[in-house]
Amino acid sequence: MFILPGNGGSGPNHWQSLWELKHKNFIRVQQRDWDYPVCSEWIENLENVVAQVDGEIVLVAHSLSCLLVSQWAAQTHRKVKGALLVAPPNPAEAVYPKAATSFSAFPLKLLNFPSILVASSNDIYGDLDFAKSCAIAWGSDFINIGEVGHINADSGIGLWSTGFDLYQKLAL
Repeated sequence: MFILPGNGGSGPNHWQSLWELKHKNFIRVQQRDWDYPVCSEWIENLENVVAQVDGEIVLVAHSLSCLLVSQWAAQTHRKVKGALLVAPPNPAEAVYPKAATSFSAFPLKLLNFPSILVASSNDIYGDLDFAKSCAIAWGSDFINIGEVGHINADSGIGLWSTGFDLYQKLAL
């Protein structure tokens, strides 16, 4: 299982970091620079990490890494069991990080693996209409979890057991 944090990485109180601490088989895909992301580098790093694994590939992406997954999936030949895509950001939003513009031209086409897209009704980085359009284009099951902000450490969801249950549906 691969943890794919978004812009800035996932801090110690983020549910991705908490899952990683609790489950030793979860691998965080490290990036050279979390604050000034370069899409081509992130794609290459993801490809290099999954190439080293013989087992099943399940991706757990947050925020900017949802866009990463869509771009990587369009290029890779790797077989993926599934992806949990949480809180995709809309590059058209004013709060979208200027440093992440290389991710802006992401494909809105069917992923070749099962996926679940989870969104919040009050995420400042991407509204529900944007998230639903991504889910439809990517062929993802769509789940609105209500008013939880950007579904990160600031959301106060801790280990986010509901999200872990969704991950398990993809992994089993």
